[in-house]
Amino acid sequence: MTAIYYKILDRDETSLHGGTGTWHQPRGKRPGKWMPTITPVVSCQSGYHLCTIDQLVTWLGPVIWVAEGRGEHVDQSDKHVFGQARLLHRLDTWNDRTARLFAADCAEHILPIFQRHRSRDVRPRQAIDVARRYANGDATDDERDAAWAAAGTASWAAATDAARTAARAAAGTAERTWQTQRLAHYLEITP
Repeated sequence: MTAIYYKILDRDETSLHGGTGTWHQPRGKRPGKWMPTITPVVSCQSGYHLCTIDQLVTWLGPVIWVAEGRGEHVDQSDKHVFGQARLLHRLDTWNDRTARLFAADCAEHILPIFQRHRSRDVRPRQAIDVARRYANGDATDDERDAAWAAAGTASWAAATDAARTAARAAAGTAERTWQTQRLAHYLEITP
């Protein structure tokens, strides 16, 4: 089975996580043109950087494309680098709404870590609730801004060694697996 790759781009179809290229967009149902060949392929230096669903959480941005790579290939733990690549189709399931809902889900999933250290502080929970309501069109810009400020203040207040240690533990393999599955749900793809 051929691996499915993804490319994260900015809204103007330019590279987001480094690089300077503007990608050829597909027209209609046809794939985009192959980008020019790059040699040698060197991770983080030259080549077309794509990722699998298991790596996608690391590289999220405004636009996600399904992509294809060919030619010289370097397989890294967090990305794949190819000598050539092309965009196949944009994932319209990734948009401002699903990005906000995914972020709210991730914050809520690790909220118990924060609550173990600051059980009476309700600001993060309130911010998550407002983020969900905003994503669904049920909160105002002022509510969103106030929740953002309160959550930021709460996170600074919780920046103790114990909280940092707990957060690092949550960022392990189990959390990454959960995030990947949740992201796949929003993207309507199979991990």
